[in-house]
Amino acid sequence: MRELLEAALLRELGTTWREISGNHFRGRLRPPVFALHDAGVRLGFWDRRSRTLSLARSLVYQQPWGVVREVLKHEIAHQFVDEVMGIDDQTAHGPAFENLCRQHGFDPSARGLPQTSEGDGNPVLRRIARLLALAESPNLHEAEAAMNTAQRLMLKHNIDQTVARASEGFAFRHLGRPSGRIEAAEHVLAGILSRHFFVEVIWVPYYVPSEGRRGRVLEICGTLSNLEVAAYVHGFLLETAERLWREHKRRHNIASNRERRRFMTGVMIGFDEKLKSGAAESRREGLIWVGDPALAGYLRQRYPRTTRGGGIGLYRTEAYEHGRKAGREIVLHRPVHGSSERGRLLGPMR
Repeated sequence: MRELLEAALLRELGTTWREISGNHFRGRLRPPVFALHDAGVRLGFWDRRSRTLSLARSLVYQQPWGVVREVLKHEIAHQFVDEVMGIDDQTAHGPAFENLCRQHGFDPSARGLPQTSEGDGNPVLRRIARLLALAESPNLHEAEAAMNTAQRLMLKHNIDQTVARASEGFAFRHLGRPSGRIEAAEHVLAGILSRHFFVEVIWVPYYVPSEGRRGRVLEICGTLSNLEVAAYVHGFLLETAERLWREHKRRHNIASNRERRRFMTGVMIGFDEKLKSGAAESRREGLIWVGDPALAGYLRQRYPRTTRGGGIGLYRTEAYEHGRKAGREIVLHRPVHGSSERGRLLGPMR
């Protein structure tokens, strides 16, 4: 069984190599020999003599596939410097290699795992968390006011910090579990994050080596503080939609989950409509978000060639409308601490 999984893994590395090489280098590289190794602490290496690109087993089996992709990019850059640029009078991580990595958004570090993102202790993040704690108030008007204030704070912060963000730099994070089928509610949720929470989103390939299973996962790109908020919102809305569906089933004596997907989609669309209403109020106050060209450039650097998916099919059933109504009534607040793995992202305030 292990031999079959490793054979499938090597094929997947080849597929991922072709995707990355095609996106960034447009057919200028020839496929290498792929291998796995156990020795030492090297996450990966490129051997120009045997044309072998090897990754550590500990990496591919113990780290998320997003990390594996970043290490693979690093080794592809070594291959490009050797075979296309023909540079052999510099150290492996010399100027040519570093410049190439910078141009294509690859991690040039020689040691350690590539960095994605973690919370950065941003003071605005702490203020947002305090507001979301106030949004737990049983008084609906107080809760709504706290959530709306948090939204305006995020908007004003991002408008004020557009220039500073370019120097701060961006990072990425993968959200959710890899799946071969992305539900409509998840597509709507990705749009919510992109429209209202100052991140760029893209569905990217993902592989689970221990299961030999391929799927996709949502990648968000942005500043560390915006990634933290968007990741929290993603988990909060998925959990809330599931809870609302269970309550809907009990209230209407529904035994099956046949209408679950339509209800969940309605919840996301209802919440999106609520946020759009808040955004319209912010525009009336002169707070207008026109996007961030630097962040869009960061996404293009990571994925130079992307394709757009088709729209989602909506069937406006009774369950969908119930979900939409429930979504309009959601108040985004800080979760009960420790209730779930997804609910820890904004943590307790000190």
